[in-house]
Amino acid sequence: MAGARNISVSETSRPVLPRHAKLKFDETRKVWVILAPERVLAPDEIAVEVLKLCDGIRSVGVMIDQLAAKYVAPREAIATDVIAMLQDLADKGFLTQAREKTS
Repeated sequence: MAGARNISVSETSRPVLPRHAKLKFDETRKVWVILAPERVLAPDEIAVEVLKLCDGIRSVGVMIDQLAAKYVAPREAIATDVIAMLQDLADKGFLTQAREKTS
């Protein structure tokens, strides 16, 4: 595992699945999975909701705002859970930081 590439997730992070990982719906098992070389992860429903927002454009703070509005839940509680979940995925190599756009 490339430890140097791990990110430290904060509200300003713009996480995205790395090029080698794909979030897709497994029709056979009827579950969402993250496919990576020699690894498969089956995130729970809430993790899938968060991962769908990881487009490399939205910051974690924006994602938290959207989820707090969608679920009518306290932002602080959502922030704690989302950052912890994203950090866990980043530590396992399933998330990376979006590259800065140079225009």
